[in-house]
Amino acid sequence: MTAQEDTAPEQPVVEPAVPAGVGAGDEPEWDAAEWHGKMLVDIDGRNIGKLQDVYVDVETDVPQFATVKEGFVDRHLTFVPLGGLHVGPDYLQVETTDDQVRSAPDLRLHGQEMSQDDESALYHHFEMNYTAPDTQSGRRLARR
Repeated sequence: MTAQEDTAPEQPVVEPAVPAGVGAGDEPEWDAAEWHGKMLVDIDGRNIGKLQDVYVDVETDVPQFATVKEGFVDRHLTFVPLGGLHVGPDYLQVETTDDQVRSAPDLRLHGQEMSQDDESALYHHFEMNYTAPDTQSGRRLARR
């Protein structure tokens, strides 16, 4: 093995894409259309999968989760938290590990939505605070 083969590739420097919080009346500083199809990578730079959809908080419109498709035969969506997201030239880096994503609850969407119980399980798996909003649906997440 040569010295070149032992050296891990240098990680590119990336800038935060999502503000820590969006104030009332402010426009969000993100564009989910630009993110569609980009590779999601974990905190260690390992590929998680290509971004399918973005789910935002219904009260703040701030992105909370993205979905990636997993599996070759029985493909299903896996949710990945977007807190602390960094945008690279052709990827989005999240502040979670691939192992945390793979061990997330297996959620099935009911049409375009997930149940309030599934939302709660997802937030708790990633150790995020969850409080159901005071909306007709009682759900916190909406797909964009």
